[in-house]
Amino acid sequence: MTVKGGGAEEKQGLMLKVNERILCFHGPLLYEAKVVKAEMWDGSDPDAPEPGPHYFVHYKGWKQTWDEWVDESRTMKFNEENLAKQKALKQAALQSAGKRSIIVASKHSSRIGSETESPQPQQQQQRSRKRARESSVEKTRDEREESLLKSPEIKIPIPNALKAQLVDDWERITKDKLLVPLPRSPTVAEMLVQYQEHRRGSKDRRRLGRRNDDDIVDEIIEGLKLYFNKALGNILLYRFERYQYKQLCEKHPDKAPSEIYGCEHLLRLFVRLPALIAHTNMDDEAVQVLKEHMGDVLKYMHKFSKSLFADEYENASPAYVAVAKGT
Repeated sequence: MTVKGGGAEEKQGLMLKVNERILCFHGPLLYEAKVVKAEMWDGSDPDAPEPGPHYFVHYKGWKQTWDEWVDESRTMKFNEENLAKQKALKQAALQSAGKRSIIVASKHSSRIGSETESPQPQQQQQRSRKRARESSVEKTRDEREESLLKSPEIKIPIPNALKAQLVDDWERITKDKLLVPLPRSPTVAEMLVQYQEHRRGSKDRRRLGRRNDDDIVDEIIEGLKLYFNKALGNILLYRFERYQYKQLCEKHPDKAPSEIYGCEHLLRLFVRLPALIAHTNMDDEAVQVLKEHMGDVLKYMHKFSKSLFADEYENASPAYVAVAKGT
């Protein structure tokens, strides 16, 4: 049933109106869009099985080929509060990309610095060599960045309900100054073991992957844990959480982050994974297999979200807030 403006949207239980300016999720980010059509789907159409409000949207500045139907969970009102969320998600993505560039640059810089330390009599000769090395490094870096820009975009579909979880998580921590209760139960490591057991007993396992090999899944899960352990302290924490991270590292020095943190933080990794994968040398077939299994892990997290994500976050003490603001 298509609704065409007037006051009909409210009568049909639609939150948004035709021609309304909105924000809409496309991937992990929010973009400005306009509602072109508004319909309440009843689930009877086999091509549109999900019942509920749906909107045909046009993204501002994008070609019409990107116009699409979205359900209400992907949309937000165009207001100051949601514009702040849009800005925060964009900044988080830019900071993630920036930190990766800094890490690459710092590795080159440290190597250059160590190579140019030499006795005083050879200083002029060393400066000449240093300039040659720096030129070589810049060329290599430019070639690498050009290669990355030419790499095809890797998309890992995140269920809409989990996108909403990401926004709620951001709001609780950055605006409400709350913290995820840690250590979590289940932890990332425990949840991934549960996923492996669930998959082995699933009737749909034959459609996953190209070779239906449990060894491949085990290897992917171990790689996901490794990524999480390496990425958490670098790109997955909000500023307000860093002091909590420091406290936990001191309290549990023998535990990896995947043995302390839970799905709240693992979900943030899935937003970063496409960019991280783009920096690898995996071939197209390996990337496709990885995408399929990452998508399946996300479906598992969505299906069992009530038991995997914390219902309530903790209030931070005044002392913690004072220290966190200074970090």
